[in-house]
Amino acid sequence: MARREPGPREPAAPVRPRSLGGRLVAAFAIFALAVLLAVGGALFVVLRGLHADATYGSLGDLADSVTVQVRQSITAGNLRGTIVELRDTLAARSIDVMIVGVDGRLRPLVGEPIGEPIPIAGQAPGEQIRGQITIDDRSHLYVASVLRRAGAAAAAPRALAFVTLDRSGAQALADLGRAIPAVVLAILIVASPLAWLVARSVSRPLERVAAAAAAVPTGAAIELPLEGPSEVRELTGSFNVMSGELDATRRREAELLANLRHDLRTPLTVIAGYATALRDGTATGDEAVGAAQAIEEEAARLAQLVQALGAVERIRSGADGLRLEPLDAREVAAATVSRFAARATADGTRLELLEPPADGSAGLGLLADRVALDRMLGNLVENGLAAAPGGKVTLELAPDQLPSGGGAVRIDVLDDGPGFPPGAATRAFDRFWRGDPARSGAGSGLGLAIVRELAVAHGGTVHAENRIGGGARVGIVLPATAGPPAA
Repeated sequence: MARREPGPREPAAPVRPRSLGGRLVAAFAIFALAVLLAVGGALFVVLRGLHADATYGSLGDLADSVTVQVRQSITAGNLRGTIVELRDTLAARSIDVMIVGVDGRLRPLVGEPIGEPIPIAGQAPGEQIRGQITIDDRSHLYVASVLRRAGAAAAAPRALAFVTLDRSGAQALADLGRAIPAVVLAILIVASPLAWLVARSVSRPLERVAAAAAAVPTGAAIELPLEGPSEVRELTGSFNVMSGELDATRRREAELLANLRHDLRTPLTVIAGYATALRDGTATGDEAVGAAQAIEEEAARLAQLVQALGAVERIRSGADGLRLEPLDAREVAAATVSRFAARATADGTRLELLEPPADGSAGLGLLADRVALDRMLGNLVENGLAAAPGGKVTLELAPDQLPSGGGAVRIDVLDDGPGFPPGAATRAFDRFWRGDPARSGAGSGLGLAIVRELAVAHGGTVHAENRIGGGARVGIVLPATAGPPAA
């Protein structure tokens, strides 16, 4: 069996806190660490400079105190003895004494010159030169006191230098080591409560939203207080809106189911009663034929109800796509009146089309799906005929405007029936809603709901209101075309 070669190992994912509060605290900790490093770096530079200045000052004071003695030893010819004495005395303080030759290089009592030449030129006797020099790959600080001018007594040393190892960096680190714990403690005392407060101000409202979201499926609408940062308040506000809409949807669904049960109960009762009569032989002969006919009619009514309900859902979900084309609203309305003329005559109802003024015909071109528009107008006319049997139903056209400001065509169906009960016109397009038995008829209760869904799908609106003097006005407003309508 072939061995499987191990593939390259994937890098481990970085460990991050799972909770938002933990991430905020971690962010504060990283920020505090960054601030601590920045402050520590700045303090190190400052402290190192201070320690170097202190070393220079100590060496300068030492040079001032022995320069007179060295000059006297040069005059007496005892320079070497004086330097040896100074070196032995300063050895305990880790300070070395060297002479500076004419070439500017440091010279110990024994051995070759060391280091690079120091910058010494025309300084007068008694002046001091400070600087840094590398000896044996280690940094040293020096202070050189000028003994003579350039060119005088060439055999004599140019200056006397006091050299010590540069410990300013180590001393600055030691100072930081003593100060950092106090700084860290101060940061913890100040930043920890602040981090906790910020984390709680964000996480607490989010936890409240999460708990409310978990309770939404089993409870009523929940409205949370708007607290926390603006983003959290925006999220809470969106949740409150969602919760309210969900509660309204539940109420509409409950009402829809109640109406659906009501609409199903009557035909099912009729079907069950006649079926029982046929089974036990109660209905025979012509009665059996009538029972079968009643069962067929009620079954057709149920099929119509199911078909209409499915049409609403297909329109809302977009399954029934619209094929938009420029249409002449006058021509479509006239075709609708012709289509329902026989039914209106049979019911003793006068159905007519109210012609708009001749100068308004140019504004009656609309962009719509012809089949959907025929369905909308048919449902509106059927609603008017059911509301005003033996009365008058008028189909009215007029130019209009959409809420967005675009041009539109308004198509209304007016009847002289009983109108809507007080406050009920706003619910005329709800599924299964019946405000008045006079406006219900034997329909499915979904005709106006289909009108609303189709109008919204076209980018239009619907409206319903009572007319002054009696009757109702129910209609749609659809977008108009920019060009002339097609016949």
